Amino acid sequence: MDEQPAGDERAPRPLVAACGVLALQALALVAAAAIVLVKAATQKSTTLPGAVLLAAIALGGAAALVVCARGLLRLRPAARTPAVVIELLALPVSYSLAIQAGRVAYGAPIMLSALAVIYLLFTPPARAVLDRDLDA
Repeated sequence: MDEQPAGDERAPRPLVAACGVLALQALALVAAAAIVLVKAATQKSTTLPGAVLLAAIALGGAAALVVCARGLLRLRPAARTPAVVIELLALPVSYSLAIQAGRVAYGAPIMLSALAVIYLLFTPPARAVLDRDLDA
């Protein structure tokens, strides 16, 4: 049932690197969800339903990142768009954390990883395998 890329193509290095960054972002979201749940369980000031909802959102985001990375590794052009949209949405979040909230240690990695993924997905080798042939 698993389809191999046409012509036994392998994902180019920039695409593999982008998928690696997406996987790291997914792991960070899973860790954040775990931290939120642990803090909610151990501190009385946090409401448990709100923490569970926040953790569920983080886990949903992690799942979306993993699905995008998997699709990109399989050279599916349709996987690039949601990956780019997620990364574009991460940019204002990272700016808000780093600049407005003064939490550079949180915002900078988010911003740098989002910019890295966007750059890597649009390098010539990645575009060569992901761009659709409009002449067909």
